[in-house]
Amino acid sequence: MSGTTVKQDLPPPGGYKPINYLRVPAKTYFSGVQMFVLFNVITFGAIYIWSYSAERMRKLRTEDRSARLALQPMLFAEKDRLYLKRMRSLRDEEEELMKGVPGWVVGTYWGEPIYHTRPENEWHDITPTEYLAHSPHYKQQYMVNFYKWL
Repeated sequence: MSGTTVKQDLPPPGGYKPINYLRVPAKTYFSGVQMFVLFNVITFGAIYIWSYSAERMRKLRTEDRSARLALQPMLFAEKDRLYLKRMRSLRDEEEELMKGVPGWVVGTYWGEPIYHTRPENEWHDITPTEYLAHSPHYKQQYMVNFYKWL
């Protein structure tokens, strides 16, 4: 063991550099006045763009509302036409089914009016069950469960 010498790590000649432990200030890109001006430019630019788009959206909403109001009477008329067409087909179907039954008058129950308290020529809507009376099963299920798809 006496033949081995231990070499100890020593500082470099002249010593280590001093450690910088002081605060390093952040680099400033803009002065306070420049930041204030930039903030105002961005703010007023955003307000201008927002007001322009708000006006544009208001015009689009007005146009959509006008189109909807213009189409609504036509859509209601089409719905009423389909309803009356279905009622006519139900009446024809009843007439075809009951033509061999003596004393049967179409639109009545064995000659008696269905609604006794209403005048004969007064309008009344039919129930969904009557509306779907002679429809296929899949149409009945569609009509009954339609609200579940909304």
